[in-house]
Amino acid sequence: GRAKANHWLPVDLYVGGAEHAVLHLLYSRFWHKVLYDRGHLPCPEPFQRLVNQGMILGEYEYHVTPAAFEANTAALSAQGVEGVFRKADGDKPATHVLRVGGANLPDEMIEKKKGKSFLKGTDVELTGRADKMSKSRGNVVNPDDIITEYGADSLRLYEMFMGPLEAVKPWSTKSVEGVYRFLTRAWRLVVDDTAEELKLHPAVTDAAPDKDTLRVLHRTIQKVGDDTEGMRFNTAIAAMMEFVNHVTKLEARPRSVLEPFVLLLAPYAPHAAEELWRALGRGPTLAYEPWPPHDPALTKADEIEVPVQVNGKLRARLRAPAEIDDKALEAAALADEAVKAHIAGKSVKMVKVVPKKLVNVVIAG
Repeated sequence: GRAKANHWLPVDLYVGGAEHAVLHLLYSRFWHKVLYDRGHLPCPEPFQRLVNQGMILGEYEYHVTPAAFEANTAALSAQGVEGVFRKADGDKPATHVLRVGGANLPDEMIEKKKGKSFLKGTDVELTGRADKMSKSRGNVVNPDDIITEYGADSLRLYEMFMGPLEAVKPWSTKSVEGVYRFLTRAWRLVVDDTAEELKLHPAVTDAAPDKDTLRVLHRTIQKVGDDTEGMRFNTAIAAMMEFVNHVTKLEARPRSVLEPFVLLLAPYAPHAAEELWRALGRGPTLAYEPWPPHDPALTKADEIEVPVQVNGKLRARLRAPAEIDDKALEAAALADEAVKAHIAGKSVKMVKVVPKKLVNVVIAG
């Protein structure tokens, strides 16, 4: 027992809901400290790091007051809108949740006027909110239905893409489609989806990638690695989406770029990634493959574009070496023909340089 405790403790990372703080965490820490004081455990705390994940709320719903519902029954009914009565709950008053064919109101039936929401074509004011999922509210989303419709990888990916891990966020089944489309595009980068069997896309080649593609790959490896480590899963997925957009446009898709990308995708969409690995003709599983390395030198741009303003108005865009210093950037801006034309005959009062981002020339008059 002692050898196992020495090997496994303390736990590197504990991810749990905030409601665990009073129950599970209190007792796990309490018993751990008792056992530590008795000399049975090697460390005073059971967990090195604690992260509370945010709750996923139900779909965003539109409500009207019972009085407004009664007064507008005919107008609502004419548009096929039904009301599901929801009784008062804590600080939330009684309302009617509006539904069309059993589903939430579609966006096209809602219009904004002076910062408020109304049912389109009526004066019926709507209150929008997302509530905690519960059977009594009838807003529970069954993950089995999402898996049947979009697959387990899409469900997993969407939950990570919704926003920061710690944030409370509303569910949106419609938004799952966006993540599903990304996975489909990632799949089609590698797989020929016109073939009957799992077959490599004809655009996949052993040719070396161009400089731009190599830079995109290494930036993606760095970004996804850093964000995964920092549990910023949503921005890691956004970086993978940008990578897929870039490679989709290429006539030839280098295998040496696709293989590392599949390894980046694997923790996020493990089932699809395993299939893609197999399509690329690699071993039986990617589970034991190391994380792909990145070359910091390849993540830097050779050139940057710097806007030049004269008295706050954009007058030129400079192409400059990525490592250019402020003095050289100022000199290049003042030497630009378009900028010179705008300051001709006038005195330069000040040149403000935002390093590698912007040059603002202030002239008199």
